[in-house]
Amino acid sequence: MGEATDSRELLPALAALPGHLFWRAQARVASALAAILPPGVDIHAYAALLALSGGVTRSQQSLSDTVSVSRTTMVRVAADLSDQGLVKRVRNPEDRRSYALTRTPEGAAAARRWRRHAEDLEDSITSGFSLQEREELRALLLRVAEPDLAPDVPEPLRESIGFLVTRIHTRMHREFMVALEPVGIEPRDFGTLVALQETGPLSQAELARHMGVSGASMVQIVDDLERSRLLERRRPAADRRTQVLHLQSGVPDVLAEATRVAHQKSSEIFAMLARDENERLMVLLQRLVTAP
Repeated sequence: MGEATDSRELLPALAALPGHLFWRAQARVASALAAILPPGVDIHAYAALLALSGGVTRSQQSLSDTVSVSRTTMVRVAADLSDQGLVKRVRNPEDRRSYALTRTPEGAAAARRWRRHAEDLEDSITSGFSLQEREELRALLLRVAEPDLAPDVPEPLRESIGFLVTRIHTRMHREFMVALEPVGIEPRDFGTLVALQETGPLSQAELARHMGVSGASMVQIVDDLERSRLLERRRPAADRRTQVLHLQSGVPDVLAEATRVAHQKSSEIFAMLARDENERLMVLLQRLVTAP
């Protein structure tokens, strides 16, 4: 998927797409993490230390499942924590190819110190929310995420809006990728086509701003859609330096099928919410994405 930027602009057509909203909300979380966390503080390491509370010993694989990171990321996190003396890392007796981790007293102290930074993150991404609205968003996100959470996910993570947004986004992207494969497009392509359908022909730079992606990511998306003959770059006679993007004749049929598939998949993912709750969640996410 293209790399999302922390843009505050949101087209109405994209605001109606749950997948796009969670993608943009996850980008807001990532941007806040980069801005707020001081050097030496890793949010994944913090989550791992939380999951090791109470003196438990857990495998790296178990931890990656609990805190929702890839195995590759957890290998790095475990190594860093071990190097800092925050966990004790030994070969897993049940599988000598892997490691088991135990939190040290220094790790427990670090988790207590780092919690303040995690709370600063929550304050940053919901700065325009009242306490009641923040709790409402948290409760709705938890209900959506719950079926995909391991039973042993620590309570501070279950209460973290940033963690829940990231977890739901990961699931949605994974399932949307599979669901849209027969249509011949990816989630990023779907959003791009929806945006162009609403705005009409645009330059790549304008479309990148509407989509909330970097210029480099937009070039890659456009390249792929042009190869699929769903989009075409044209140079207007008045300005040969600019490339304007135009939808091609096959787009309406592709969008109709992709919209049907996306609606069906969204209905499954948000099935636990009543219609008014679902609509409320979308409104709160729109505010999270667009708030200054």
